[in-house]
Amino acid sequence: MERVSDMTTIETFNPGEFVVYPKHGLGQIKGLETQEIAGSEVRLFVIEFEEERMKLRVPVGNAQKSGLRALSSKETMGNVMKKLKGKPRVRRTMWSRRAQEYETRIKSGDPVSIAEVVRELFRPTSQAEQSYSERQIYQTALDRLAREYAAIEEMDIESASRHLEEVMGKAA
Repeated sequence: MERVSDMTTIETFNPGEFVVYPKHGLGQIKGLETQEIAGSEVRLFVIEFEEERMKLRVPVGNAQKSGLRALSSKETMGNVMKKLKGKPRVRRTMWSRRAQEYETRIKSGDPVSIAEVVRELFRPTSQAEQSYSERQIYQTALDRLAREYAAIEEMDIESASRHLEEVMGKAA
């Protein structure tokens, strides 16, 4: 397999490698292709997002600017676990504003920010039930976090989700 790299990006990616694209989460590099766009040859990473059943082509020269990144380090995942074990912030702002902020944090692609959202929206079975929109945002954030955690720890996504919820359940 050809190692894919470019002088304008910090990262280099191999076909088959997992990456994170902020707006779509975990994807897998399927290869590199060249297309002619507006009369210029452009090299593109081809990224497949299995959960969304979609392929995305990101210009190699814009990969860093678009937020495309390698999987998080074990150290970053350690910070994620610390966030999940912490106490959620009690916020008194209107739900619509909080929901918007949560969506922005999820789309940032930053696993620590996503962990904060998961922690703030997690409800142990003994607590009151969440609204539909709270559950939707919680599930989106948990799925994003679990997919990356599963890829790093080489486990299935369901096990990763259970583990993350167990960590929060013990802290609650």
